[in-house]
Amino acid sequence: MKALTGLLYTALAIYLAGWFLGRWTGNFALLLFILTLVTFAYWLAERLIFKPRRERAAEAFIAGDAARRAELARKGIERVDGDADVTRQRLLAQPWWLDWTAGLFPVILAVFLLRSFLFEPFKIPSGSMIPTLLVGDLILVNKYHYGIRLPVINKKIIANHEPQRGDVMVFRYPQDPAVDYIKRVAGLPGDKVAYKDKQLYINGQQITTSPLPDYYDDSELRYLKQYSEKLGEVEHRILLDERRGPGVMPIYDYPYRDNCSYTMDGVECTVPAGHYFVVGDNRDNSQDSRFWGFVPDENIVGRAFFIWMNFSAPLDRIGRFN
Repeated sequence: MKALTGLLYTALAIYLAGWFLGRWTGNFALLLFILTLVTFAYWLAERLIFKPRRERAAEAFIAGDAARRAELARKGIERVDGDADVTRQRLLAQPWWLDWTAGLFPVILAVFLLRSFLFEPFKIPSGSMIPTLLVGDLILVNKYHYGIRLPVINKKIIANHEPQRGDVMVFRYPQDPAVDYIKRVAGLPGDKVAYKDKQLYINGQQITTSPLPDYYDDSELRYLKQYSEKLGEVEHRILLDERRGPGVMPIYDYPYRDNCSYTMDGVECTVPAGHYFVVGDNRDNSQDSRFWGFVPDENIVGRAFFIWMNFSAPLDRIGRFN
């Protein structure tokens, strides 16, 4: 078992190193599920096999030591070298390979359940949601808001709230489900969504925007036009880049492509059943549904709602956001 445990840890180290170096794409949910199963197997074996075996060995030692001391006492030898209690504790102690497997099972199980069904942390990798979310923001995602889903396969088993316009949603990118994206929900199933001349329309109604002071983009060292926008019940800020034209073009032949029509001044789509149309708040610097289509319900991960840290931004950003 010691050799097997060492082999498992070696395989885990190789997998994580390759993931970190970009040699392959990792699936943390699957990895955590496998670690939970493996450590559970060790934990069960510890309770049913290894611990009873050590206890029997300790009891046999204590019985043998007591018999030896009794025999020596019968011969008139009262003082016997050795501390039987120390030896007993050593016999009962877990070896390192059990301590680092069975001993970690409760912790890994707690993390697995918390991450799978309650809250999951994410790090914002790009600027598509500026100014709402900055690059490097560490956020929490509510995993049960849109319903309870089985981990790894992401199948919904208990319904809860449906996504609403204005929600900031994390989902698995339809073109590569191993990658998580974060965008704002604009269109619900059945909605007709249009983005024309840099204006958003839902079912023929233009979404109201109000100008705000220009936003300074640290990454590009320039100012962008900033507006307040209200989607559903959610009021938030968006950015527009005056240097970019209004047109958008599809980058993939995505499912339900026939539901969208592209022109020189934008795009208009009818959202199919069981799907959502999402956009970034940094409108001219976001690849979203305008370019790659709709988000199916089965790809939803959860609703983002809280910034808990950004090591390169002011601490007053910590808290809930719209």
